[in-house]
Amino acid sequence: MTIKHLNQIELSRRWNISPRSLERWRWLGVGPRYLKIVGRVVYRLEDIEAFEAERAREGKAMAAGTSLNKHAQLRAHTQQ
Repeated sequence: MTIKHLNQIELSRRWNISPRSLERWRWLGVGPRYLKIVGRVVYRLEDIEAFEAERAREGKAMAAGTSLNKHAQLRAHTQQ
């Protein structure tokens, strides 16, 4: 079984963000898991996909009929 890895540039292109954002996320301890091998940072594709899945949000149509938390209710109310 081959494990696919993406480097910082490849991941930043996948998500359309700056490579520096990924550097900042690593420094802050947020973002997907990464490996640092001989000074080179790589991200396993399975960790990237798990990170994406954890942050997947339902669209408004999917969330219809579900209760909102208080912060979301307040935000929705103030935007009306």
